[in-house]
Amino acid sequence: MKLNDLRDNKGARKERTRVGRGIGSGKGKTGGRGVKGQKSRSGVAIKGFEGGQMPLHMRLPKRGFNNPFGKDYAIVNVGAVQKAIDEKKLDAKNTVDQAALKAIGLVRGGKDGVRLLGKGELSAKVNFTVAGASKSAVEAVEKAGGKVEVTAPVNAEAKAAKAEKAEAKKAAKAKK
Repeated sequence: MKLNDLRDNKGARKERTRVGRGIGSGKGKTGGRGVKGQKSRSGVAIKGFEGGQMPLHMRLPKRGFNNPFGKDYAIVNVGAVQKAIDEKKLDAKNTVDQAALKAIGLVRGGKDGVRLLGKGELSAKVNFTVAGASKSAVEAVEKAGGKVEVTAPVNAEAKAAKAEKAEAKKAAKAKK
């Protein structure tokens, strides 16, 4: 056997069928696509079509609900904050807010702020400035000697201003 005699086994490599090259080729005229209709045209993919029967994705029930007024809070537990303090990632002397928690990678996202939850133990005296906090979290922080300042969301301030304006309008109307 010589190197120039090396060949693939018969049938190991199949040549591509050249369609649409004359009737005599056996794959001419319609090119193996049958006759007329949507599927004989190029660029057709009928995904999910079941021949007129109601498709599976439409037969299945719809579930869930997206609340358009729901708040997007990044949540953090007091136990996780204590762990970060123990690992010297977070300084307990400074006020802990969203920026500080984000800097150490404890929270991400939360376009409406951070919500503090009470899972875990807190032994360090820490002051928090957060958008929301659970009762158990506030109790845990106060027990350790710190305090929690809950900032009102921007939307709440706007609502309060709007309510005051309406109240003033009513008072002006009542005067007349």
